[in-house]
Amino acid sequence: MLWVKSFHIVFVASWFAGLFYLPRIFVNLAMVPPESVSERERLLLMARKLMRFTHLLAVPALVLGLWLWLGYGIGKGPGNGWMHAKLAAVLVVLGYHHACSSLLRRFEQGANRRSHIWYRWFNEAPVILLVVVVVLVVVKPF
Repeated sequence: MLWVKSFHIVFVASWFAGLFYLPRIFVNLAMVPPESVSERERLLLMARKLMRFTHLLAVPALVLGLWLWLGYGIGKGPGNGWMHAKLAAVLVVLGYHHACSSLLRRFEQGANRRSHIWYRWFNEAPVILLVVVVVLVVVKPF
């Protein structure tokens, strides 16, 4: 199980790296002047590739996490409330990932209505989520 746990951590860290950087591309896309078509297309290409890569990293992270959850039987009985909170946080991360996909589609369609400042704040969410998940797993506060 230590191999499974090790690879789960690697894939989660890699998945989050994509979730950290993709909104930074959105910040840059929101700042591109309308006449800079080549810059917009270059950033969209980067965002598409990163989104695809992030999708691919999320799958093994989730599968390995499920394997660990079922293998260890965590979440049953008293003192495992942290696991329920962690699973809720994982659902929020999946929602954030989905939101990134939706925002990318809006940029591709030329329908973005948000400012670069909004995307700077949006970019902070995965940092907070990662801190929450790590604290829940390591500290197991409840």
